[in-house]
Amino acid sequence: MTLALLGTLTVLALVDATSFGTLLIPLWFLLTPGRIRPSRVLIFLATIAVFYWVLGMLLSAGVVTVLDDVARWLDTTTGRRVQIACGVALFVVGCVMPTRRGKDTDGAPARVTRWRARAMGVDESARGVGALVGLAVAAGTIEAASMLPYLAAIGMLTTTPLDGVGRAGVLLGYCLVMVAPALGLLLLRLGLGTRVHGLLQRLAGWMERQSGETVAWVLAILGVVVVRDAFGGMPAPGWVPWA
Repeated sequence: MTLALLGTLTVLALVDATSFGTLLIPLWFLLTPGRIRPSRVLIFLATIAVFYWVLGMLLSAGVVTVLDDVARWLDTTTGRRVQIACGVALFVVGCVMPTRRGKDTDGAPARVTRWRARAMGVDESARGVGALVGLAVAAGTIEAASMLPYLAAIGMLTTTPLDGVGRAGVLLGYCLVMVAPALGLLLLRLGLGTRVHGLLQRLAGWMERQSGETVAWVLAILGVVVVRDAFGGMPAPGWVPWA
């Protein structure tokens, strides 16, 4: 595991940290009026992290056997060139694809407010954690296929010489980085109370308005990562003095 790969995985994890399940839903929880229940937010984030860790371990176990031949081919000059072409294509698509901003809303609909009250235990009839855990698993399941940075990170992990224990440790760190921003906002909410309510509301609103652009910039970032990885494995040109 090189420092460059570790840095790349950290960037990908931070991109995943801005998804609907890892940040927007926790933001809605933190906007609950009055005193929030931090344990409910922690249960949700822990479930999300464990879900992606288990999913990543299952994917990496299957991907290792399936992608052995593909990985060997990607280590060839032709494979690296194809990887560069794909990365450039992803970057270009991310830069030029049309996006559309969502419409502003003046407040959460009553149905969403009631759903949040039940999830946060404000509603006396929904104090159990089963529904909260189910919500986290459902959010992770729905998003998993569209989380391109996460899938790219799994692919990169399978190409490292790490054994199962090492891969599990790195993947655990990746999942913790995914929920770190939401944990930071939770600490901010607990420390400053309703004084940060306006900031959290603006952040949630901004995320909703920018949701149409998320796929575009994720594709662009992923393209840069793919090209960088491909160039890292290519031999230096003959005209380079230190080649």
